Amino acid sequence: MKNMSAKFTLSVLLVLILGLGITACNNGGNGTTLPTTSAPPAEASAMAIIPDAPEITPAGDPVREQCTGCHAQNVEMIDSSNHAVHDCAQCHIPGEHPQNPLLNESVVNQSNELCGGCHPDQYRSFHTINLESEAREEKATPVGVSPMFDKLMQPYGFTKEHNEPRSHAFMLLDHITVDRAYGGRFQLENWQDILASGNIWDILTDLGQQYTLPESAKAANPVCLTCKTTDNILEWAYMGDSHMFADFDRTSDVVEFIQAVDNPTMGCIMCHDPHTTSHRVVRDGLIDAVTRGDNEIYADVNGESLADIDVVTFRNFRKIGLMEEPIANIICAQCHVEYVCNPGYDMATGEYITMEDPRTNHFPWVNVFDAYEHYNELGFRDFKHAVTGATLVKLQHPDAETNYGSLHQQNGVECSDCHMPKLTNQAGEIYTSHWQTSPRTYIDETCLSCHTDWTEEEAEYRIDSIQNYIKGKLSKAEYWLSELIDTFDLAIRYGVDEATLDEARECHSQAHILWEWWTAGNGGGFHNPDQAREALTRSVEFSKMGIEILEEAMK
Repeated sequence: MKNMSAKFTLSVLLVLILGLGITACNNGGNGTTLPTTSAPPAEASAMAIIPDAPEITPAGDPVREQCTGCHAQNVEMIDSSNHAVHDCAQCHIPGEHPQNPLLNESVVNQSNELCGGCHPDQYRSFHTINLESEAREEKATPVGVSPMFDKLMQPYGFTKEHNEPRSHAFMLLDHITVDRAYGGRFQLENWQDILASGNIWDILTDLGQQYTLPESAKAANPVCLTCKTTDNILEWAYMGDSHMFADFDRTSDVVEFIQAVDNPTMGCIMCHDPHTTSHRVVRDGLIDAVTRGDNEIYADVNGESLADIDVVTFRNFRKIGLMEEPIANIICAQCHVEYVCNPGYDMATGEYITMEDPRTNHFPWVNVFDAYEHYNELGFRDFKHAVTGATLVKLQHPDAETNYGSLHQQNGVECSDCHMPKLTNQAGEIYTSHWQTSPRTYIDETCLSCHTDWTEEEAEYRIDSIQNYIKGKLSKAEYWLSELIDTFDLAIRYGVDEATLDEARECHSQAHILWEWWTAGNGGGFHNPDQAREALTRSVEFSKMGIEILEEAMK
C-alpha cells in the first residue's frame, strides 16, 4: 500500500471527485460531438425499462491554464489520462473562484448524466430498471426469504420493513421511503411514482418533522447513506469523523444529510476516478478494512493483501484508494459487505454506543465463521433480542466475504464476470454492462462463457439445485432459532437463573450470526454453497445446544 498526501484547495478537491473514466471519452475537447448510441441487450428488452442516453453537456470556456497555477497536480493527473481531451470546465463551472478561491468554490456537476454523455452504454445499463426485481417485496412473508424474520429480529428496526433489493437506480429512493428509516416521513408523491427517476425531491413529499407512521422507525443515519449516494462525498471526512472543513459526520442530522442530495443513486464517481480514469474505492470503511492488516479476506497464502490500492489523502480529511488494475471483488465490496452503520451495545459495559463511537462505521472484513469472534473483540453488538435478552449482530449484505474462498473465486472469477458481463452495442462496440443484475439475465455471456458444454436450461437447473437446497437449510435454521426463543420464554417464566440464561444466550448469538448471514446476503447461497451449508447446519446445532441447556435447567 502506498500512502500519499497532497495539499489541495477546495476547487482542486472538487475536481478530484468527478467523472467516469475507464475508457477515453468519445467527444472532443469542447464536448460537442455526440457518441454513437446503442441498443439495450436484446435479452433485457422485455423485462426492463432502459433510459435514453443523455446528451453531452457542452463545456464552458476553457480554464485549464488558470487552474494549473494552483492545481498543478490535478492537471498533471488529467493530462496523463484518457480524460486529457477535456478542459476542467467540462465538469466545473469556476465562476468567481479564480479571482477569490477561498470565498468562491467552483460549482461541480456530479450527475451521472454528465458521465453518460460520453459513456452512453454504461449509463443506460446502470440506470436500467429491472422489472423482474419486484418493488417493496418484504423478506418477512410466507413466500419471502425469511418468513420468521420478525420473530427472530424483534425488536430491531428492520422488522418494520425489510425488502428484497431492486435496481441500483432506486437504491437511494428505496432507502428514504422504507418504513424503518425516517418514520414514514418521506413518501412518494403518488404510488404510481414507484418507477419515477430523476431528482428525488421532485418525486418525494415531506410530511414534516412531527409526522410518524405507525409501526415505523427512525433508524437512518449518515453512515448508512455513504453507500447510497456520493452527492455529499466532498463534505464527509474519512470514517465519518468530525472535521472543521467537513459539513457532515457520523453524528450529523440525517435529514439534513439527505436534503443535500439530488441524484437518485450513487454516482459513477463511486468506482471511477475522474482525473486518473482509474478504478477506485471511496467507501472509507473498506479502505480501513483492507489497509489495517488484521484480517485474511482477499489475502494470498503468505497473508499479503490481494486488494492492491494506492491510498490518497486529500483535502486533509478524505481518502480514496486508486487501482492500477480494476479488482471488481474490491470495488463491489464498497457496499456488498457486512458492516456496522448504526448505534449498538458495548459488550463489556452493556452501555449504549452512540454514533460518536468510531465502531459505528466499521467493516469486519471476515467470513461467516469468524464474525462472532470479531465482534467479541470489537466489543460490539447491534441490539438485544426482545425475548431472550441475547445481544445480537444485525448482518448487512456480506457478498464479498462470502465469495472469498468459493470455487468461483479460487478460479479467478470476479463479481463483474457474472454481474457485469461484456456486451456488444448496435455499433458493434464491446462495453461492460453496468446493470449489475442476476447472471440469469444474460446467461450466455455469464455462465455459458465458461461452461461452454452446458445449455441455458442446464445452467438454470444447476443454479436452482443450489439455491433450493440452501433455502431448505435456511428454513431449518429459522425453525430451530424460533424454538430456542420459545424455550427462552418458558425458561424465564420458570425462573431459570441468569448464569444459565447467559450460557444459552451465547448459543443464541452464535446461531443468529450463522443464520442471518444468509438472509442478508444476495444470491441465495450460490456465491458459496459449501460455506452456506456448513454455517446453517452449525446454526441449527447452536440453537439445539441452547435449548438443551435451558430444558436441563427446567427439570
